[in-house]
Amino acid sequence: MKDPSNPVCRTISTLLSRIGDKWTVLVVSTLGDGPRRFNELRREIPSVSQRMLTLTLRNLERDGIVSRTVTPTIPPRVDYALTDLGHSLLRPVTALSDWALANVDTIHGAQARFDAAHDEAQAA
Repeated sequence: MKDPSNPVCRTISTLLSRIGDKWTVLVVSTLGDGPRRFNELRREIPSVSQRMLTLTLRNLERDGIVSRTVTPTIPPRVDYALTDLGHSLLRPVTALSDWALANVDTIHGAQARFDAAHDEAQAA
């Protein structure tokens, strides 16, 4: 399983890259509160560009995590929602987000100590 040329390893690596992506985490977390239209997602995730949000939603739809529903109105209404698979991803994504928030100060402290030690070593 640890052989990068193994197809199973490549598949797992690709999926983990997708679901570990910061935009995926934010989109899944936001859609966990219910379906949203594209512009609602843009407002709720203001740091994401239109292009990145489009790519993220398309990839999540392709992976079966998000559904896209088009209502034929003028203009057309497009809603995005988590599928059952997407809802099953919500718990680990939320746990990862909670872990990051709970440990951000510890991580920043470790980074500062590492950077200071690295700067001292380079100065010597």
